[in-house]
Amino acid sequence: MKRNPFPIVVLFVVLAFLYLPIVMLTTNSFNLSRFGGTWEGFTLNWYRLLLQDQDVWIAFANSLLIATGATLASCLLGTTAALALHKWDSRLQNIHYGLIYTPLVIPEILMGISLLLTFTAVGMDCGLHTILLAHTTFCVSYVTMTVLARLQDFDDSLIEAARDLGANAWISFIKVQFPLLLPGIISGGLLAFTLSIDDFVITFFVAGPGSSTLPLKVYSMIKHSPRLPVINCLSTVMLLLTFVLVLASRAFQNIKQQKAT
Repeated sequence: MKRNPFPIVVLFVVLAFLYLPIVMLTTNSFNLSRFGGTWEGFTLNWYRLLLQDQDVWIAFANSLLIATGATLASCLLGTTAALALHKWDSRLQNIHYGLIYTPLVIPEILMGISLLLTFTAVGMDCGLHTILLAHTTFCVSYVTMTVLARLQDFDDSLIEAARDLGANAWISFIKVQFPLLLPGIISGGLLAFTLSIDDFVITFFVAGPGSSTLPLKVYSMIKHSPRLPVINCLSTVMLLLTFVLVLASRAFQNIKQQKAT
């Protein structure tokens, strides 16, 4: 029976659609041409200019600082919110659940405008602190939902057994519940970090002078910078760092599996 080639064709079309732009971006970061339309020769000059651009690295440091702070704050608030939603069931908790779920469905432009109006109403000048508050606002929801999903499969009898053995509420949480919830907390934290460092729309509204993050800096370079290939170099470096982190994560998981067996 002759094999139908249609699924293979569709597979290659989808792969080309997903990865061909990344290949072109990486290739043009080594292209001598400033516009990337034609290949004019190999060069590392754009990477040298990237290393010398202090504004890019300041924006990158701002993004890391805000993403780290928002991740830590959202993990703390999101975990406590998930525990409260899991433990108690009342009308108040239904309202609580609605408040947690709302940032997931509200359009980003609407959230950005509402946060800007809120900061303006309370007389707060926009800067890194307002970006941190804004990112924490929407990251909490993702952490809460991730930890809450982990709690759905949690066996509450483990807590009861720990209490029967003499552990108080705090000890039973630290020794029993927290280690079992830790994978969910880490997953939610990684998701929050990724969303925070990648956010543009909300950050665009709540950022102030001197508080540019990396997405805002890239947007500004696309519109005004005469050195467009520097953006290709920056994207290539971030892509390489992402691959390194993914490979390191996989290697760490393999090591843990080998130790477990």
